[in-house]
Amino acid sequence: MIITCKEATRLASQGLDRKLGFLDRVALRLHLAICKGCTNAARQMEFLRRAITRLGEDADERGALRR
Repeated sequence: MIITCKEATRLASQGLDRKLGFLDRVALRLHLAICKGCTNAARQMEFLRRAITRLGEDADERGALRR
């Protein structure tokens, strides 16, 4: 059940959009436990998702204030 870094980053990205299946979650967690590079990449993806979401919310608030 060992996955490559390419597969791990793909799963981490997909996990932001949908719930991963049990085997995919286990494989990703095992890989992240031993791979600092993929752990960092997954954290960066999560950070970017939060930042973009917040940016969109801030833009919505600014737009509502102008109306």
